[in-house]
Amino acid sequence: MNLSGLLSAMPPEVVERVKGGISKPLNSEEYLEARKNWANTETGHLAGIDCPQCKNRGYTTEIENGHLVSVECSCMAKRRSLRQIERSGMKALLDQYTLANFKTIEPWQAEMQRKAANFLENGDGQWFAAMGAVGAGKTHICTAICGELLNRGQEVRYMLWQDESTKLKAVVNDAAEYDRLISPLKTVSVLYIDDLFKTKRGEEVRPADVTLAFKLLNYRYCNKKLTTIISSEKTIDDIMDVDEAIGSRIYERCKGHYLRLTGDKNWRLA
Repeated sequence: MNLSGLLSAMPPEVVERVKGGISKPLNSEEYLEARKNWANTETGHLAGIDCPQCKNRGYTTEIENGHLVSVECSCMAKRRSLRQIERSGMKALLDQYTLANFKTIEPWQAEMQRKAANFLENGDGQWFAAMGAVGAGKTHICTAICGELLNRGQEVRYMLWQDESTKLKAVVNDAAEYDRLISPLKTVSVLYIDDLFKTKRGEEVRPADVTLAFKLLNYRYCNKKLTTIISSEKTIDDIMDVDEAIGSRIYERCKGHYLRLTGDKNWRLA
């Protein structure tokens, strides 16, 4: 340990005693506190966000039961989320899709924005669903919610249903690999399922997709603190027709945070 670094982290009165020849030796608590403070002055090299708490080390040094221990910094949840979101291709949307720049030309668009804001204010542990018409802004609203929760330090995971369900169904007979892929989706604090039950026009939802959706959503339904955000071209009524157990769970957990979007106009083309 660098002595000058250790001294710089010590309280002034302790430094004076050290400089004075340690006429009164440090007790163990003072020594541990000085070592902790010194360790927490070190600068790390993690990229992505700038965290003043850990100085981009990813951890802080704390004292537990008379020992120095490394404790993961709260910024690591956001770092993991950003890495996963970047791999998913969603990262570019986070800056582009915010509540502030959501167009509210029509009353129903203003209602979408209002319900999203209300969810962010009062929806801790609840679900949010935007379902129905193509091009109505479902992805924008859901991404904006995810971005705000991410900024609040929550761990967010993005699941594009078609891509992730294909990966999971491909390894359904490999228990270890299947569990490795589905466990993070089950347990993450905030899961955004984009385009749930997306199919080609005229194609029905396959039984394997129903089974997967129930396993995933039922786990999150039973664990009340897990937030789930869902967008889908299917309404709750459509999903109830596919599988009542899934549809009823989504509706119950969404409470007042459900958007049913109707109409023939694709607002992406407006």
